[in-house]
Amino acid sequence: MACNQTISGIVQDCLTSKGGVAEVYLANYEDVTDVTVSSDKVNGITMASGKKFKRFYFRPGTSSMTSTLNIDNAAGVNFVQTLLTMLFSRMETTKRVEMSALAVNDLRAIVKDANGVYWLLGEEEPVIANAGDGQTGTAKTDANRYSITLEDNNGTFPKEILIGSGGVDLDAIVE
Repeated sequence: MACNQTISGIVQDCLTSKGGVAEVYLANYEDVTDVTVSSDKVNGITMASGKKFKRFYFRPGTSSMTSTLNIDNAAGVNFVQTLLTMLFSRMETTKRVEMSALAVNDLRAIVKDANGVYWLLGEEEPVIANAGDGQTGTAKTDANRYSITLEDNNGTFPKEILIGSGGVDLDAIVE
């Protein structure tokens, strides 16, 4: 039996595009009480009382988000795995403690890409740690840093978040 999904085509895009992640906001999964989607975009995020997303700062050009479509037609499997990798310069206790917390918590993430577009990770199930490390480097010019990769498994590619008028008030949900 064929699946009848509407195909609309993609028009030529004449805009420039930049790679990379500009900002990341993380919250405990249960702190987000509702996500509203309209026209296949997130236009509402409701937080539990007193809870907010926390901003994670990193140097430009050090973090990325990669979504991979996984299909096994024989098994009837079709899902998207998104990996969010963040690098934090300079190993120190406060960052080590935070990496340890991220390694065990169920999360949701808001990712702002280098083009200024916001994306939601953790819509269907929690974002979880996939890998991480800390390293001093060898040479004086090597990075001394922590790295963590967070994984989101969803039925589709991450949804865009509408910010501002008619969308999410970022200032209301981010600390």
